[in-house]
Amino acid sequence: MRLHRNLVFTVIDSLNSIFNEGIYADKAVEAALKRDARWGARDRKFVAETIYEIVRWKRLYTEIAETKEHYSRENLWKIFTVWAVLRGIKLPDWKYFENAPERRIKGRFDQVQAIRKIKESIPDWLDAVGVEELGVKWDKEITALNIQAPVVLRANTLRTTRLGLEKSLNENEIETIVDEKYPDALILKERKNVFRTDAFKSGLFEVQDASSQLVASFLDVKPGMRVVDTCAGAGGKTLHLAALMENKGQIIAMDIYAGKLKELKRRAKRAGAHNITPRLIESTKTIKKLKESADRVLIDAPCSGLGVLKRNPDAKWKLQPEFIDNIRKTQEEILESYSRLVKRGGKMVYATCSILPSENEQQVEKFLENNSDFKLVKENKVSPSESGFDGFYMALLEKS
Repeated sequence: MRLHRNLVFTVIDSLNSIFNEGIYADKAVEAALKRDARWGARDRKFVAETIYEIVRWKRLYTEIAETKEHYSRENLWKIFTVWAVLRGIKLPDWKYFENAPERRIKGRFDQVQAIRKIKESIPDWLDAVGVEELGVKWDKEITALNIQAPVVLRANTLRTTRLGLEKSLNENEIETIVDEKYPDALILKERKNVFRTDAFKSGLFEVQDASSQLVASFLDVKPGMRVVDTCAGAGGKTLHLAALMENKGQIIAMDIYAGKLKELKRRAKRAGAHNITPRLIESTKTIKKLKESADRVLIDAPCSGLGVLKRNPDAKWKLQPEFIDNIRKTQEEILESYSRLVKRGGKMVYATCSILPSENEQQVEKFLENNSDFKLVKENKVSPSESGFDGFYMALLEKS
């Protein structure tokens, strides 16, 4: 691989905005890709993937470069040098690479392999939490969470079938893989910009990780039901529910953020999902009005997001231990509050994109201790190391 000056400078500028200005990695990548309309697919891929990789391995590269977590431009170049050397890329004759200690970089990389928190590039506190909650499983899970996530599509069965989508994408030279464990999923063989395709504009699919696609079907919905999606956000799972319900019945999609519900409306229109009613949670009255009215309730609870580090590597650096403590309290309150929407004989799913038992099965156990009218029907713990996809948890509860 030959390094091109304008692409590398874009990477350095983007890393500066992420490490020094607190910009989220996805926003920095989005801005970077708009810098030069002349860039081809290969250039854009280099910029996006290099930014994400250096963010993902920030601690490892900083340790090898011995820059002591000070992200001056000089140090960003040293970190970039580590990235390039470890990938076997020939360094060009630029002043930034003068006297690059290539042999020392490789030697230092070998030395740190015995220290998990450096090898896996995570903060000390996160390593401690992982060991405390998952024990020996933590090793495999954190290794899996450092592997770049594949791009997975969910065929929108309101408009097409998985086979129909596969054919449509093939016409655009986008090759996909089928995994029978996920009935509506297509996995891209290589990363491509699928948002420019006619298939996307026609609402034939959504981009949604395979693990996330398990949640809506876990709720056991049927056409004609009244379903409440209590933390709908921009509606990935809401749209899947609409497809599973064949546009029949009603989905009340609730959230505390008006902007997310506006995005959900836009996506629902493209998907041809007509049975969704967005509803902003303005006070507890919004919830009280729906008491014991729903056949099914989905609680896609706010969480640490540790199960999705594959696709959000900068979350490792933005997450703080006190946030996890606080989010557990929020999860507890949400479960208590939103469970009241389930009618007798109805069901609800509590789901997170976390792999920590304290956010998952322990929350459900605590809830069941205080709510004897609910029972656990089944649960699914999706392991990143076993599935190759995001880490998820889901529990199906039934109200007697």
